[in-house]
Amino acid sequence: MALRALRLLASRAARPGLALALFATACGAPPATWIEPATGLEFLLLPAGEFEMGSPATEPGHEVSESRHRVRLTHPVWFGRHEVTQRQWLQVMGENPSRFADCGLDCPVENVNAREVEAFLVRLGRLSGATFRLPTEAEWEYACRAGTTTPFSTGANLTSAQANYDARYPYPGFPAGSFVGRPRPVGSYAPNAWGLFDLHGNVWEWCQDELCPYAAGTATDPVGSCAAELRVIRGGSWTFNADSARCAVRYSHRPEDQGPSLGVRLVRAL
Repeated sequence: MALRALRLLASRAARPGLALALFATACGAPPATWIEPATGLEFLLLPAGEFEMGSPATEPGHEVSESRHRVRLTHPVWFGRHEVTQRQWLQVMGENPSRFADCGLDCPVENVNAREVEAFLVRLGRLSGATFRLPTEAEWEYACRAGTTTPFSTGANLTSAQANYDARYPYPGFPAGSFVGRPRPVGSYAPNAWGLFDLHGNVWEWCQDELCPYAAGTATDPVGSCAAELRVIRGGSWTFNADSARCAVRYSHRPEDQGPSLGVRLVRAL
């Protein structure tokens, strides 16, 4: 990569160290990592970029709300490597709301609604001195795809050896697999190409966005805001089928809703 490219990356960064991290990522080296000292939450630095968001009409399970369009993300993002665990939630909030508390503290926290997540973000920020937020829907899909254009980051199919979902109901045209029947500890399955774990299955993950129609044409740093009553959740879960774990699937809940497959993953604000 030429010096000109390094200067371009440096111009996007707030600090020289960040520019070098982006340069390493662009050259194929492992992405920079930051660990929140109070809880051990780990974040990977994903570079700015463009991708095709949504799914083609020919993709099995395609929904009208998944209309394919180009998205441009103009800033790098510190993206949570794992879903927030029960241990980390307990450290910050002093209690564990999970219905599967017997799963162990390394299992993802679940049974949390969006309002509780907002309180968690505030308290974590006070502990850490850093600022945290939920990923946007576009950031989430960008991270999930990790450069792929297939239904899953694993390709045309997702097996029960690759993610925790109800594989008794497989993706169309593929054989059935096993059903765990509960969440599993974060990182129990192989990561995607960018080193991120459990973006398919385990627990649904809250996003910033309200459930809004996608804009026509190329979108730059989009965040869904349309006075909708529903908030976007992404990724599928241990209790949903393979189709629900596709990269493009848009599911939603009211911000007040809780359930044993509703969890969270964070972004550290630059």
